[in-house]
Amino acid sequence: MQLYFLCTGNSCRSQMAEGLAKALLPATWRIQSAGVEVHGLNPQAVTAMAARGLDISRAESKLIDPAYLASSDVVITLCGDARDRCPALAPGTHALHWPLPDPAQATGSAAERAAVFAAVRDQIEARIRATWPQEVQA
Repeated sequence: MQLYFLCTGNSCRSQMAEGLAKALLPATWRIQSAGVEVHGLNPQAVTAMAARGLDISRAESKLIDPAYLASSDVVITLCGDARDRCPALAPGTHALHWPLPDPAQATGSAAERAAVFAAVRDQIEARIRATWPQEVQA
């Protein structure tokens, strides 16, 4: 199975999704993330994942790779911008859209912003578990 998470800047949601999917789904799955733009890895996404024991600190913000996209079994867009700007998918590719709020847009205190990142991280995990319940590692 080849899975691709897409977002606008590949800095928060898609990076957290890639990290969670790699932790939860079988090691035989190929999992990547990318953006329609490159915004750099958001340090708050790194912190939110570290709170769950997952290290995404070495991840890099990447543009969509046409070859990976063309060979993906499932493509999941995490925001409307990525859904609207995603290149055409190959026949047979299963497209899912998980519209999640952009945690980078959170306002308030540091604790309030961190809570938004944690909430989005947890929504992504719940969606992975619900979409592939038989595949999730114990």
